[in-house]
Amino acid sequence: MKQVSRNMLVYTVKDRCRVCYTCVRECPVKAIKIINGQAEVVGSRCIACGNCVNVCSQSAKAFVEMKSDVVELLRSGEFVVAAIAPSFPAEFTEIQDYTHFVGLLKEIGFDKVVEVSFGADLVAKEYDKLIHIKRDKGLISSDCPAIVACIEQHHPDLISSLAPVVSPMVATSRVIRKKHGAQTRVVFIGPCIAKKGESTEIDASITFTELRDLFNLYNVRLSTVTPSEFDPPRSAKGAAFPVSHGLLNSMGRSLDITVSDIIVADGQAGFKDAIREFENGSLGSAHLELLCCKGCIMGPGMSKNGNRYNRRTIISNYVNEKLEKLDRQAWQNDMDTFSNLDLSREFIPLDQRIELPSEDHIQQVLQQLGKFELKDQLNCGACGYETCREHAIAIYNGLAETEMCLPFSIEKLHRMVEDLNITNSELADVRQDLKQTEKLATMGQLSAGIAHELNNPLGVITMYSNILKDEIAKDDPIVKDLDLIAEQADRCKKIVGGLLNFARKSQVNLIESNIVEFCRHSLQSIIKPDNVEITFIDEVSDPMVHFDSDQLMQVLTNLEKNAVEAMPSGGELKLEIKGNENSVLILISDTGEGIAKENMEKVFTPFFTTKGIGKGTGMGLPLVYGIIKMHRGQISVSSNADPAEGPTGTKFKIELPRKPVS
Repeated sequence: MKQVSRNMLVYTVKDRCRVCYTCVRECPVKAIKIINGQAEVVGSRCIACGNCVNVCSQSAKAFVEMKSDVVELLRSGEFVVAAIAPSFPAEFTEIQDYTHFVGLLKEIGFDKVVEVSFGADLVAKEYDKLIHIKRDKGLISSDCPAIVACIEQHHPDLISSLAPVVSPMVATSRVIRKKHGAQTRVVFIGPCIAKKGESTEIDASITFTELRDLFNLYNVRLSTVTPSEFDPPRSAKGAAFPVSHGLLNSMGRSLDITVSDIIVADGQAGFKDAIREFENGSLGSAHLELLCCKGCIMGPGMSKNGNRYNRRTIISNYVNEKLEKLDRQAWQNDMDTFSNLDLSREFIPLDQRIELPSEDHIQQVLQQLGKFELKDQLNCGACGYETCREHAIAIYNGLAETEMCLPFSIEKLHRMVEDLNITNSELADVRQDLKQTEKLATMGQLSAGIAHELNNPLGVITMYSNILKDEIAKDDPIVKDLDLIAEQADRCKKIVGGLLNFARKSQVNLIESNIVEFCRHSLQSIIKPDNVEITFIDEVSDPMVHFDSDQLMQVLTNLEKNAVEAMPSGGELKLEIKGNENSVLILISDTGEGIAKENMEKVFTPFFTTKGIGKGTGMGLPLVYGIIKMHRGQISVSSNADPAEGPTGTKFKIELPRKPVS
């Protein structure tokens, strides 16, 4: 049966990935690549430890299953032996008697069921021999395939320090084939994903969770199973192998820190620290017993949510019970029988170390993340990397993205919100302009029709009132009535003229002129009382602007006249000119009575006026609005009429493009 490469054992189920970076954080060798927010396993760097499988709450990390291969073997008619990892009691806690567990395995078709812990006894003996050999530098245990992969791929300079001894699984497979023949098929069952790609000497490897699926597939039940002992050879202390210090215990060596020359480390943080210190020489000749998981009892092939120390207690009780019942003479005979079994192995460097970029390149990436100074490097770990510097190196090597940085993403989000607020404000202005334009267009059409209809009768009224005045005596009392008729007819005529001006579709005649001199001249055209002071401020470097002087003069004089009328008790009329290379800004403000809040939205509406009867038609500001729009400009107004909220007054803001806008 074809062995699965360890580089293909773990993969991502993309539609489940939620971009939490937990897998990046928990991967001891950073074999996770983030592409467009999706976490993908980099096979060439993966050591198949299964940490990402364990920690992913969305089950977005999965491993290759071999249940179908086992089913095929069991149906083949060949002699198939199950090699059971010693951590099985911690998984199948519902099975109180291990003989029932063995019985279940035989019921689904295995011809023999043996303990891998016997292979652990043999391996422990080999380790004990190696440790007694005086060395300048210590050894690193090679029984955990994920640790071996880590050394081969990410610390290849340490390959010579790996103990040249096979794992208990491979040792057991060699025992089985020596005992039952070279054609025997071996299926390993345990808590480890990496075992699936460890050796070609195993025909198939499944996890305990896969075995549970097989029990369901074959519909086997504890209530009907025939209990059975493990097939020989049976183990001794090797049954303690799956817990921390298990190898040490199997060797019969002391756990006392004052006499032991073996350092035990487990879990991704523990084994990485131990390797780093071993690599820099700070551990001297101490030997390392390393497990990638926190003991095999916490392997990724175990059911989730198990308690580590409860499982450890279960293994401890199982080992004690086993040793009490052990036939030590039979065990020793088996140990002697297989004492000459070749348990050696070799290792191949598969260097996957990432070349460190130059300091300049690292700083460039850090600056992309908004980290310009050392204090900006928060090292919060939200990205999955321990430091901002490690994250920057990963980005440079294409393994990570800038968006993984939480502070950077939050700051980017804040900027987007600010931009969105500005855009919404501009959109609201445009919407208001559109609303005003639609209103004015409708009013314009109506005004044009009314104006044309009224012009002729108004002309007749004016003409005949003047004829009557000429025909009667000057002291006749009716003269005053005729004067009033003529006056009101004239006023109506002005209103009609305003309507026609408002409704007309004329084009502006844009000519480049000096806007400063033009505005100054507009102030000279208005009549003001002595209690009104005029202030003129010029802040433009280039006064030349394209505009229609006739129509813009109408705008300015209208606004200036309104400002003067808004200050019956006196005040200040201020005209400011500002600008940049694209536009010019004209600000006309007064310190008058202001416009009430409820009237602010109506100021550009035709016929709306706050002036008394006979003092205004309400057409001035709509005309101003229309002229500015024909110039492709913008006009806005702000005002305060409540002294309690600050100084009263009104300010009109006009923005005109310097050059014609197509």
